[in-house]
Amino acid sequence: MFPPNLVEACISQHRTEMQKPENSTTDNIDYWEPVQKSVSGTNIMGLVVFATVLGITLGKMEEQGKPLLMFFESLSSAMMLITHWVIWLSPVGVLFLVAAKITEMQSLDEVVAQLGMYFLTVLIGLFIHGFIVLPLLYFIITKRNPYVYISNLAQALVTAFGTSSSSATLPIAINCLEEGNNVDPRITRFVLPIGATINMDGTALYEAVAAIFIAQVRQVSLSFGQLVAVSITATAASIGAAGIPQAGLVTMVMVLDTVRLPADDVFLVIAVDWLLDRCRTTVNVVGDSLGAGIVNYLSRNELASLPHNAQAQNGADHHTTTSI
Repeated sequence: MFPPNLVEACISQHRTEMQKPENSTTDNIDYWEPVQKSVSGTNIMGLVVFATVLGITLGKMEEQGKPLLMFFESLSSAMMLITHWVIWLSPVGVLFLVAAKITEMQSLDEVVAQLGMYFLTVLIGLFIHGFIVLPLLYFIITKRNPYVYISNLAQALVTAFGTSSSSATLPIAINCLEEGNNVDPRITRFVLPIGATINMDGTALYEAVAAIFIAQVRQVSLSFGQLVAVSITATAASIGAAGIPQAGLVTMVMVLDTVRLPADDVFLVIAVDWLLDRCRTTVNVVGDSLGAGIVNYLSRNELASLPHNAQAQNGADHHTTTSI
């Protein structure tokens, strides 16, 4: 949340890993030492915290802070224009991304036969959660059709499936919510970056099922308490997972350690992880977007009462540009 270097936060993030002591001869992980490492990625949570503090600061500065505020508004408009260009090219890009992964597999039939039931279980779980449970919550709170809302996210969902990255899908998801579902920009640009970092419900579900599957392969019987521990650990591990492809494989080691399974067993599911990663990323984006819609609905009165409404301002700017 508090990066020591703001520029570094844009290209790397810190991770705590367990490392075997240099002079130790035991492989027992209980005696290993936690080590801080810098890995490639983006510290989105740190950037969001800094942006929030900077936004509050600019608000306090009033007239003195307007030049910097106008700079960021202009930068935001430029990035949204680039996003529009990416949207037009994304169908071709997604086609080649998926095709490349399929051609890398030596035998698609063999892989599906080996992990068929596990694969099917994860898909059914993700579908029930992403397209039944989450839309039901959205309907109960907002009394609106959730599937119309989700259909307007088609471009973001296709991008999430193609890139398997919540962070890469973030600008397109923001555009779909603002243009297709009329969600206030102040909501989307605050809720979605946080959601892309910590709200990975699809990853949590996947890691729990994967841990149970690996335990069954190893013929390890899990008690009810261990199942609860796996669920809690998978939820916590998903919060720490980066919004990049196959990041869940790294955090799954924590889940396996909860039930004393070896970390090397992750390779049992790696054959189909590339496809399941795309599916769980899609569910992550659905959850983030529905969450933003719920926050927008619950905050509608407060947003309407605040001065300088962002949507009204955008409309006024568009009208002025058209007139000129």
